[in-house]
Formats: sequence, structure tokens, C-alpha cells
Amino acid sequence: MKQPTTAAPEAATPKARIKQAYFDYVLKKGSPPQSVYKLTQKLGLPEQEFYRVYANFDAIDREIWADFGREARETAAREPVWEQYGAREKLLGFYYTLIEILKRNRSYALQSVRRSLHRMPGLTPRVLDDFRQDFEEFVAETLREGRRTDEVASRKLIQDGYPRFFWQQLLFVLGFFAKDDTVDFERTDAAIEKAVTLSFDLVGRNTLDSAFDFVRFLLHSRRR
Repeated sequence: MKQPTTAAPEAATPKARIKQAYFDYVLKKGSPPQSVYKLTQKLGLPEQEFYRVYANFDAIDREIWADFGREARETAAREPVWEQYGAREKLLGFYYTLIEILKRNRSYALQSVRRSLHRMPGLTPRVLDDFRQDFEEFVAETLREGRRTDEVASRKLIQDGYPRFFWQQLLFVLGFFAKDDTVDFERTDAAIEKAVTLSFDLVGRNTLDSAFDFVRFLLHSRRR
């Protein structure tokens, strides 16, 4: 979430003002406002203006996390060498950019995830629902590109499940970041590198693929 601009408040749309006011409140108080009415009253807006753009405060949290993911993808894609990157480098670029965004917004990010986990322990935080959908679409497209260049092995029986596998990887990265107490989160960067390297060792062509190719060759030879 970017910090407020220097433009006059009335220049922003009511939706943008509501989202920014909510974000600022959570940072200052450590929890959402007590009611929609109190937030809109502070902004000088009628309460019904809130419900025109959001169903509740949870909807704002989900949108802010989706904003984080969207900003990470768009920022990474502006790198001059992005189009020359393979699938592995694109995923790394996304992860590193996302972590830079979360560094700027760590207090909010951790508070929102912890609130969601408190309500639904042991499950993927609901606050990440929209973020997850966008992320899995990004991964699916990135891996399709990887299959076209043979960086990713074509495995029709399991490849549709890869986005869910990478989502679990991202949850690991977020959890590692939340606990990282090293200077400038250096261990998180190292964890990302190792996690992505391992995942592409698994989805790329490997010994198992060679073994399957050999078995198919033997079976084909016997039929001749």
C-alpha cells in the first residue's frame, strides 16, 4: 500500500479515501475501526458511501493484499530484461519485488494476516483470497511459457496442480519473512532462492523424466 499522496484529500475518490483511511487506522491502532460509521464519520462521508464500494472491512484487507501482488507483478515486469527472463527468473523477480513491497508495509501485512489466522486457525488466511487467485493465474501463465521453452517439463497428469504447489511455496516465504529478524531480511532472500531452485528442479526435466522416457522406449521396442 503506497503512502498517501500530496494531492488534496477531496481530489481522491471516496473509495480511495476510505481504503487509505482504513489502512492508516490499522497501522496506528493495531486493529480495524470499531464500526463503518465511525470511519466514514471521520472522513465526512455518509455511511452508505462505504457500502457502495465495500461489503465490510475484510473486503478492504483482501483488496490491499491484491494490490500488493499486482504492484509486485507490474513493477517486476518493468525491468528491461523481463522479456528475456525464463520462468524461474520471472518467479524470482516477483518474489523479490513482493518482499520489497512488504518490507515497506510489514506492520500492516503481519497484523492483517494474524487477524485472519486467529479467526480461522490452520487454514490459508482469508485475507489472501484475492491475492491467491491472481498469484495462481500468474504462475500458471509463467509455467506455460516455461513448457514452451522446455524449462518446465510437460506432465499432463499433474501440471494443472502446479499453481497450488507454488501457492504453498509462497505461504512458506511469507511465513519465513514474518519471522525473519536478520538485517534487511537477508535470510528471506536466501530462502526464496533456495525454495525456487528446488521447485524448478522438481517441475523441470529431471531423472524421473529420463526414467519414464527409458521405460516408454523399452515398451515401444518390445511391440515392434
